[in-house]
Amino acid sequence: MVTTTPQEPVYVIGAGPGGLAVAATLRARGVRAVVLEKSGSVGASWRGHYDRLRLHTTRRLSGLPGLRIPRSYGRWVARADVVRYLEAYAEKHELDVVTGVEVHRIEPAGDGSGAWTLHASGGRRLTGRAVVVATGFNHTPAVPAWPGRETYGGELVHAREYRSPEPYAGKDVLVVGVGNTGAEIAADLAEGGAARVRLAVRTAPHIVRRTTAGWPAQRTGILIRRLPPRLVDRLGAGMARLAVPDLAAHGLPRPGTGLATRARAGAIPVQDVGLIDAVRAGKVEVVAAVEALEGAEVVLADGTRIAPDAVIAATGYRRALEPLVGHLGVLDDRGRPLTRGPRCPKGHPGLYFTGFTNPISGMLRELARDAERIARRIART
Repeated sequence: MVTTTPQEPVYVIGAGPGGLAVAATLRARGVRAVVLEKSGSVGASWRGHYDRLRLHTTRRLSGLPGLRIPRSYGRWVARADVVRYLEAYAEKHELDVVTGVEVHRIEPAGDGSGAWTLHASGGRRLTGRAVVVATGFNHTPAVPAWPGRETYGGELVHAREYRSPEPYAGKDVLVVGVGNTGAEIAADLAEGGAARVRLAVRTAPHIVRRTTAGWPAQRTGILIRRLPPRLVDRLGAGMARLAVPDLAAHGLPRPGTGLATRARAGAIPVQDVGLIDAVRAGKVEVVAAVEALEGAEVVLADGTRIAPDAVIAATGYRRALEPLVGHLGVLDDRGRPLTRGPRCPKGHPGLYFTGFTNPISGMLRELARDAERIARRIART
């Protein structure tokens, strides 16, 4: 049993992997941490993902501090097993997780103590010695404000609502967006019985094999993180020519910007888990980006009009941090925290952020590293 100190707790907002990892590493250092989670359970985001999803990072490089992911889960851990792991993680570390509490606003306590006040659901006002914001990279589904969206007569859902291909069997489906989610959903639909699957692409992505001769793409991502971007761009182009077929004839040309350049702008490569074969076999048709919705039709950037039975928008998420901390001047012009890990924003000691980047070295790996650094910093203060 770890003996904790009696001072005001550190509040961790969000009971996903990042929040749980921070709480566990703080507890290991004798610092009391309370995790506040707006849903009814840990790992809420993972519970809502589509059934087919597996980690794109290896089991060995995805465990959180203090507990390995069971070997029985396999090299590429399934979504349901990630949830089981997070539940076991919270139980093993005896974490103080309070569910059903949503924090609306954070502000300095204003009494000169350096503490923080949290305004939460039910009129709660909580005071903590520090706050770690871990509300997640995939927080609020984002659907573009396409002209005609509000009056569109067809079925339109965000990828967050997609679970499996069964409801789309025999249907004509348009998937919008070619990030990892859109690519995998398109492949899932093609394999699961959809009559026609089209994938709307605005910018051709970098596509990488999940493994090459047994070597996972994640390990390459770790090795190249600190190399000069221009060098990585050249290396990435060479690797792509060797490992990934040219799909230009199918509507997916090789990207015009380099892998590292694109990653620095926030666009990580798409790991192939079936898209390449589906595109080459004609089971997934690549079409132009969506420009507007008119009646029951979708207008594409090349002027084509189509009328799919369903549109699935794999168009990403917003961090949605503005109500929580927007008034503090700690976000950039895209709503992302200006700092991460053990670094606090200028003028705001005791405020930490984790889990708001999507690095090519693997998000869970970086969450684990951030947790250790944040806990070490807080324990020293």
